[in-house]
Amino acid sequence: MNGLASTVNDLLNTTPEQAAITVSQLNRRAKTMLEQGIARIWVEGEISNLARPASGHLYFSLKDDGAQIRAAFFRQRQRGPNIQFKDGDNVLAYGRVSIYEARGDYQLIVEQIEPAGEGALKREYDKLRKKLAAEGLFDEDRKQALPELPERVGIITSPTGAAVRDIVTVLRRRFPSVPVTIYPAAVQGDAAPGELMAAIADAERRNECDVLILGRGGGSIEDLWAFNNELLARAIADCPIPIVSAVGHEVDFTIADFVADVRAPTPSGAAELVVPDRDDWLRTINRLAQRVARLGQRSLEDREQTLDYLARRLASSSPMASVERSVGALSNLRQRLKAASQSALSNTDHRLQLAMRALHSVSPLATLDRGYAIVMDADSGKALTDASTVTPGSKIRARLHSGELSATVNGVSSNDD
Repeated sequence: MNGLASTVNDLLNTTPEQAAITVSQLNRRAKTMLEQGIARIWVEGEISNLARPASGHLYFSLKDDGAQIRAAFFRQRQRGPNIQFKDGDNVLAYGRVSIYEARGDYQLIVEQIEPAGEGALKREYDKLRKKLAAEGLFDEDRKQALPELPERVGIITSPTGAAVRDIVTVLRRRFPSVPVTIYPAAVQGDAAPGELMAAIADAERRNECDVLILGRGGGSIEDLWAFNNELLARAIADCPIPIVSAVGHEVDFTIADFVADVRAPTPSGAAELVVPDRDDWLRTINRLAQRVARLGQRSLEDREQTLDYLARRLASSSPMASVERSVGALSNLRQRLKAASQSALSNTDHRLQLAMRALHSVSPLATLDRGYAIVMDADSGKALTDASTVTPGSKIRARLHSGELSATVNGVSSNDD
């Protein structure tokens, strides 16, 4: 009451000129009160008086049976597919209430718009999702496994966005030795699907990465709409390099998420999926190295024990003893063979001497020693034993004990003569 009384007193004590404000001030106060007093809201109505100036902005009225409000949809807010609104369309417009101060027009500054009822974007999204699912593009058995440790990671995204910084930061923290290649592409707007497909094709052609991260940061359905493109989905499905989709936040799902080999909840999450943690790997390697060392030590001890056992066996049944025994037996055999050979030679020599003496006793040569001679035909050398076979004048030879005589037969006589 005191405040109201004070205000009344102030009005009574001031002149109209002193209390008056300008139209601009009034409109500015009204604009401030509207913008602060009414939060961003969805408004449903029918489009009328639609205007499309060269600036690209859209100006229209939203009306129902009892009222209407002016609306402005500025070009920089127009994202997603180019839905051709027209007068008479029932739409849902999201935005903030304001006043255009220059004319005092009460208006709705639209930030997002879609057909009333089930949104056209959602209908298009659901239709494409069902179509590709029916074709098997979302099937798990066609998805490729990620490499355990990639030789190089490729990132397909805007080179100036926050997503690429988040991905690179996590990759450097987790496994800094893995190199990274960025394939730049727009991630929203009408040109984005084509640039994203071109980046995938470039990665395939260069064939330098064994895993790709495709993504961007969060946003509205219009901001993420490029990743609901059918041609892009098919390019992802046909890519021979495994692709990790990291579009938006964890609650955002795009067609690219379903068709990719792996879906990550965020770009940072994608980086954690494609490379292992270096510290975990080092710990694992150290554990394996210790295990290998223990197994090697045990194997060495077992082999040393086996060697000791074999050495003991070798000492008790050494082949040297057998060799020495064999050498001794061989020497004995040699001596026996030598003795037997000498004995056999001696016996043979004795028998030979006896045979030679027996042979000499019956040899004609022995008879010659006693003064006899052997008479032979001088021409044939045949021994003559019958005088009747020789005629006078025949040439003969007589073999004596020492030397030989040549003679001519003068006469022949028989035993009877």
